[in-house]
Amino acid sequence: MTSTPPEPPTTAGAPRTTPLLRLLILTQLAFNVGFFAVLPFLSAHLGTAVGMAGWLVGFVLGLRTFSQQGLFVVGGALTDRYGVRPVVLAGCALRVAGFGWLGYADSAGAVIGAVLLIGFAAALFSPAVESEVARQAVALEEAGGGPRTRVLARFTVAGQAGAFVGPLLGALLLTVDFRAVCLAGAGIFVLVLAGHAWLLPQHIPGRRRTTVRGGTGPLLRNRRFLALCCAYGAYLLAYNQFYLALPAEVERATGSQAPLAWLFALSSLLVVTAQLPVTHWAGARLSARRSMAAGLLLISAGFALVGAARPAELTGTVGLLPAAGFVVLLTVGQMLVAPVARALVPDLAEPGRLGLYTGALSSVSGLIVLAGSSATGTLMDLGLPPAVPWLLLAAVPAAAVRLLPPAAERRTARTATGLRPSGR
Repeated sequence: MTSTPPEPPTTAGAPRTTPLLRLLILTQLAFNVGFFAVLPFLSAHLGTAVGMAGWLVGFVLGLRTFSQQGLFVVGGALTDRYGVRPVVLAGCALRVAGFGWLGYADSAGAVIGAVLLIGFAAALFSPAVESEVARQAVALEEAGGGPRTRVLARFTVAGQAGAFVGPLLGALLLTVDFRAVCLAGAGIFVLVLAGHAWLLPQHIPGRRRTTVRGGTGPLLRNRRFLALCCAYGAYLLAYNQFYLALPAEVERATGSQAPLAWLFALSSLLVVTAQLPVTHWAGARLSARRSMAAGLLLISAGFALVGAARPAELTGTVGLLPAAGFVVLLTVGQMLVAPVARALVPDLAEPGRLGLYTGALSSVSGLIVLAGSSATGTLMDLGLPPAVPWLLLAAVPAAAVRLLPPAAERRTARTATGLRPSGR
């Protein structure tokens, strides 16, 4: 298979960002503060306060991911047609309603309804923001502002900074109760909604709305793009174990969920401090395909580490060390996989359909996570030898390496993103 040569160095004196990019990057920070204040504690709440079985908890978590990632294609298509602003504002309003509902949900049906609303909210605002960041990053790259992966790495750093603050805020509020956590998350999105109603432009210069429906046919025939989706889905299934397998392991080792917030904080702190250096290092030495392959293998090693330690039944602080190693390896793998996967989408997208393709990347991944999370929850309830679920999970990202597509040829920013000739 062919591979893309390493990224060229940033042009000296070139512009590094734009006001719109700064707003979108701060948007990702705010989104994740609100989201991660709630989600890390959802699994324990469903199992204890609501009384759900393990397989149903796994299904609900997978359903949340599917209603978000799986429906990104809807948000992406709406963004192509109506623009960024209305889609972002609608998504924020739905997220406020979803978190408020979850805070008062005391039955499986109510929880599922709230979780679906929370996920669909992100299916609106996330592809709108992500596709515009990618479009701006490609345009900045063509203008001599450096590789697009660096802009996308900054976007990832902002998201992880929010993921660092969110669990700490949630853990503090959890001393009151889970409802307080949910209402705080809703309050954050009220502020995000108000801020974006004021600051987000009605029309973004250079962005062309797609007035013709369709576009899914060429997407479904795009084998390289679908291969990228499958590989990214394997990564996302692994990442989703932060909310399913990891809480169970922390509970087993310590008898408490309290260390979970610190492990989330560790992951976020690693991304905040190391994402940009890792992206720079990988861009100078690895092709896009090799960067993703290395990331997937590191993620596989993280699962294998816990699987190898499980038969010893270590507890206490020592028992947390394999989980901490898993968090480190999964996070470093994420740093190699996520920005590169997003950077490849503009090269594979049809002209004017970047929102649709950005959404489809997450939608296919969401389907994989929905099936995989239910299977994972079932595995943990079957009474298998303790290492088996972790070793089976280790096999998924390792196998996904073979799914990685040959690197796409870079097209110009105007062709790949639908920029008007008179843009920038």
